[in-house]
Amino acid sequence: MQQDLPLVRMVSIGKKFGAVQALKNVSIEVGRKEVLGLLGDNGAGKSTLIKILAGVFPPDRGEIYFNEEPVEFSSPKEARARGIETVHQELSLVDMMTISRNFFLGREPTKGIGSIALLDKKKMDKECRRVIAKIGVRVRSPDEYVSILSGGERQAISIGRAMYFGAKLLILDEPMNALSVKETRIVIEHIKKARELGASIIFITHNVYHVYPVADRFVILNKGIKIGEFDKKEMAAEDVIEIIARGKL
Repeated sequence: MQQDLPLVRMVSIGKKFGAVQALKNVSIEVGRKEVLGLLGDNGAGKSTLIKILAGVFPPDRGEIYFNEEPVEFSSPKEARARGIETVHQELSLVDMMTISRNFFLGREPTKGIGSIALLDKKKMDKECRRVIAKIGVRVRSPDEYVSILSGGERQAISIGRAMYFGAKLLILDEPMNALSVKETRIVIEHIKKARELGASIIFITHNVYHVYPVADRFVILNKGIKIGEFDKKEMAAEDVIEIIARGKL
């Protein structure tokens, strides 16, 4: 059955940058409505692997399957069209714009007055408020500026935006960096909510404690090689940390 098959399969992915072997024969799968923790120290190859999946650059070798169909993305736009949305560590929110303008940034709805197309501000505010509430965020007004939001609220806005535009796979790149303990817990709840709403999630981090509460499975990379893959029930957080530190199982 379709729901029993993985949403994403990356098979024997390889990538070199000059003389540097960034990835070597890396294979991963992401199940439907699953949170996969992609772990490893800096330079492990996590970001390279995800940038290949998101269409930032092509692999040198290997295959990618999405919904069991072979895919080759030549740009992030093509990946987004298939339902792959990435929330980067450096959030793509503009401080001096309102929440609703950020929510629809680059995909603004318009309405026509004669031959003139104008922003449909009423629809933007209504949809922004509805979707953000659905993901569990409460803001006083969609007209508030993003600059007044906390880091956790900004992450939640980005997650809500991705879900609104049909994310089947949500890639979170170090989403907990620079967040307080309280904000980290709140973002974890938003991630759980996104999974409940039907998204599969790849959670990239070097901090096991950030992802452990919400992950179903883990893949560990070290210097471009996959050194471990297991269900959360098979290993405690401290054991995962030890594998990352040793660079091998």
